[in-house]
Amino acid sequence: MQRLMHKPLKNNFKVLVAGLFFCSGPLAAQTDVVALTKQLNLLLGDAMFFSDRYVTPATDAAVYQASSGWITSPKKVALWDVQFGLHANVFMTPHKDLSFLLSNSDLKFFQIQNASSAQIPTALGNKSQVLLTGELQGEPVNIKTPQGMDMQVVSYPYLQASVGLPFGTELVVKYSTKVKLKKSEYQVFGVGLKYNFSQYFKTLKEQKINLAVLVGYGREDVTFDFLNIQTAFGSLGINNITGSVDTYQYQLSGSQEFGKVEFLASFITNVSNVSYKVSGSRGSVEDIVPLQQILNQKLHDIYKTRTNYIGEVGTNYTFGDFGLQGIVAFGKFVNANISVHYFIK
Repeated sequence: MQRLMHKPLKNNFKVLVAGLFFCSGPLAAQTDVVALTKQLNLLLGDAMFFSDRYVTPATDAAVYQASSGWITSPKKVALWDVQFGLHANVFMTPHKDLSFLLSNSDLKFFQIQNASSAQIPTALGNKSQVLLTGELQGEPVNIKTPQGMDMQVVSYPYLQASVGLPFGTELVVKYSTKVKLKKSEYQVFGVGLKYNFSQYFKTLKEQKINLAVLVGYGREDVTFDFLNIQTAFGSLGINNITGSVDTYQYQLSGSQEFGKVEFLASFITNVSNVSYKVSGSRGSVEDIVPLQQILNQKLHDIYKTRTNYIGEVGTNYTFGDFGLQGIVAFGKFVNANISVHYFIK
């Protein structure tokens, strides 16, 4: 992964520093503001570099989790038929995404205690921690790197509903409240339109072959405990980091029915916009430098757009007004989606 550049924040601080020379507050009077802002500039660069390496594997996982299970069946749904589903995503974390190598050469403010480099857990990694040390205005600043979720298999539930519309179209909506996992929170929202086009081919209908396309939008927010940095000026206000994934999905799906059993396969293309934001308790240093605000502005520099091509295979089993579905999505990662459905006709 290309190393992020540590850019000076002169424009952010110019007016602020000039104004502070006229302040009479005790903190401003006792602090070398110019030196402090330079040190905080270096700290911000380290926080940017670390945030990208730490949370990116989790947002990559969120892309796959947001992609699975949109189409329960590609067959045509009768007008105003309603379906409710309870889904569970099960994501298998690749071993290579559980940690990353951090070297002192990557850092400008902090250094790794008693080592030149160390393996650091990502947001999906284990609970091991490494001590980083620095100095702010002559005062030591020591932090432990954040722990990961320590979950090689990440699962969470969400609700999905759909309704049949005219012309073989179906409206699909998915949603979950904030789901608490280990040291993290997930929240999901999505809306899509499915259109069945095999309805126009008599031969396909007779053979119970179904074809459909879907266009959807999904959003996932994943929040993790981050850098709890305590200084002589108080907390630096970056205790949590949230990765927001906005995904636009285009899906082609086909199925073959055999009585109560249906086998389906899909090809998915999605484009995901990934952004980051830090949050946390406000420290006294915010009286001098709006650190949290500036870091969130700089995090726009690691805004990412990803395009993924994903295959999906699954099976449906229908009994009465209920159905069971199992789906596996595969590509760069593997994600399973298991669901139970209730039909209202």
